[in-house]
Amino acid sequence: MRWLFVVLVLAHGLIHFMGFAKAFGLAELPEFTQPISQGLGVAWLVAGLALLTTAILYIARPRIWWMVGFAAVLLSQALIISSWSDASVGTFANAIVLVDVLYGFASQGPASFRAQYRRAVQERLAKPAQPKVVGEADLAPLPEQLQRYLRLTGAVGQPQVHHFKASWRGRIRSGPNDPWMPFTAEQYNFPGEPSRFFRMDATRSGVPVDVYHAFQEQSATMRVRLLSLLPVVDSSGPDLTRAETVTLFNDICLLAPSTLVDPAIRWEEVDAHSVRGYYTVGANTISAVLIFNEAGELVDFVSDDRLAASADGKQFLPRRWSTPVGEYRSFGPWRVCSRGDGRWHPEEGEFSYIELELLDLQINDGR
Repeated sequence: MRWLFVVLVLAHGLIHFMGFAKAFGLAELPEFTQPISQGLGVAWLVAGLALLTTAILYIARPRIWWMVGFAAVLLSQALIISSWSDASVGTFANAIVLVDVLYGFASQGPASFRAQYRRAVQERLAKPAQPKVVGEADLAPLPEQLQRYLRLTGAVGQPQVHHFKASWRGRIRSGPNDPWMPFTAEQYNFPGEPSRFFRMDATRSGVPVDVYHAFQEQSATMRVRLLSLLPVVDSSGPDLTRAETVTLFNDICLLAPSTLVDPAIRWEEVDAHSVRGYYTVGANTISAVLIFNEAGELVDFVSDDRLAASADGKQFLPRRWSTPVGEYRSFGPWRVCSRGDGRWHPEEGEFSYIELELLDLQINDGR
């Protein structure tokens, strides 16, 4: 569909050049029965170039294309009205472009989840940071299983994680009998605050679904919109904050293991292959069991503190949550899991509600 739209805009733009050719007598164009002044001919040329630029920016610069597209549609339609009997059919093309321009504004404009996400991230990236290098002495207070895991992931000898950016693709569903929705996602975490910003682009039956999770200043919000406009979920409050505190802990265990040397995190051994961690943010202290395989890889994270949200995000129920992971691979000097899923464990039986593949992980980029 994206490329069909690009072809439409390109063709629409090229047709506008006919008005320029008619005004300057560059071609025989019997389709134009009305005369066109040279001044209007230049306007037809400008409109055509604006539409061609719109098509290019639609692919190359999705954050700004809609601004050029809106100006192009306004100029194009004004010219069509001036030559209505010859060019009225172009109104249909402009209507299609205008609908996509409005969606571009909703999905990329200043009130969009993308813009809110970018502002929150850039505000934090602008702050100077000098993370310390993790050494063997930092591992000494930790349980042996955790020490082994941190060495395996490459944490020793690397600066402690100040922030990381993770890019994902996968699929998600609300319940065990609901259809899967494919998605791509991006997140930034700043463990020291801590804060987390997670933005997802999903589709349901072909309809775009925007999701934005934000954890900042010891408070969490979760919002979902259809077509970047229609609110479906707008959730906040202490239950969501407690649930997202578990997510924060899960993120650093899987993607930023060097932060686990923080003395504020309390650890206790469970058995030869698992440890329990206690993580505190503000008023919430949550716990989770980390399970390791014989190779020392973290293969599961299990918590009873990750509350399950209702479909509208208004109610939360206690429910066991786990994230089995695997397929460890290297991202720069770090070696972490690249695949996993999230599972709920209700009484009627566990089920996966999300499956993820880690496409890229950047740690302390630019620091």
